[in-house]
Amino acid sequence: MKSVRLFENWVLTLGTFLAAALWIFPLYWAFLTSIRSEDRVVSNEAGIIPDEFNLANYIDILWDTNLVTWYINSIGTAVIITVTVLISGMMCAYAISQLRFPGRRILYGVVLCSFMVPSQALVVTQFILMNDLGLINTWAGIILPQLVVPVVIIVYKQFFDAVPKEMREAVVLDGGGDYTLLFKVYLPLNWGITTALAIITFIMAWNQFLWPFLAVTTEDMMTIPVGITQVNDAFGVFYARLMSVALLGAMPVAIAYLIFQKKVTEAVMISSGVKG
Repeated sequence: MKSVRLFENWVLTLGTFLAAALWIFPLYWAFLTSIRSEDRVVSNEAGIIPDEFNLANYIDILWDTNLVTWYINSIGTAVIITVTVLISGMMCAYAISQLRFPGRRILYGVVLCSFMVPSQALVVTQFILMNDLGLINTWAGIILPQLVVPVVIIVYKQFFDAVPKEMREAVVLDGGGDYTLLFKVYLPLNWGITTALAIITFIMAWNQFLWPFLAVTTEDMMTIPVGITQVNDAFGVFYARLMSVALLGAMPVAIAYLIFQKKVTEAVMISSGVKG
């Protein structure tokens, strides 16, 4: 019996190692490409062993592109989207969960239905609306369509539903209103959920490509994912430079993930549970 378990553990460990290697290899290859000269990248002699360490691609990206501007745009839009989504989602979930008003169940049904609609299916109507409002190539035009994140409302509602009614009654008896309940009682109780949702929302906003790509028409308004498409020029694709800017663009999110890995995992588990 012991030998069988030992064999199973070895098989599981080996499978995990192989899966990790398959996941890490593209990142390794991207880094390897970024530190090579373009001639070396497109040659038939380029292998998987580092044979040169050339930082010229990174220097060219920093000096010849608007990478710093793209960073600032991405950070600004991601922070605004994250804060707004969390506050509005929390307030909406509180109203649906704790308040009694006509159409409450219908409103929650609409939220659930919108959760099942992919965002890509709405880009045409969103673009027409933003264009009619004159918001194309504006910060409002980039941010507003990304403020609807139904999963945030659903997760918060589940939490509010689980809070004992006695706690709400005690606060009301002490003269506290909905503001006190939401921000001074319920919010301190769900900091873990709020932190996890904030990280996931920030990463989603940072990595968003399709809508900013459609809504932005000038390079100074681009975010990192959209700016990467501007690295190539009329002379063709420069793979080394492309990999350099891609790695620089992904670095903040990767660092944030490593720091808050536990919270990110909790958020993914929460989202998976909701979807199921």
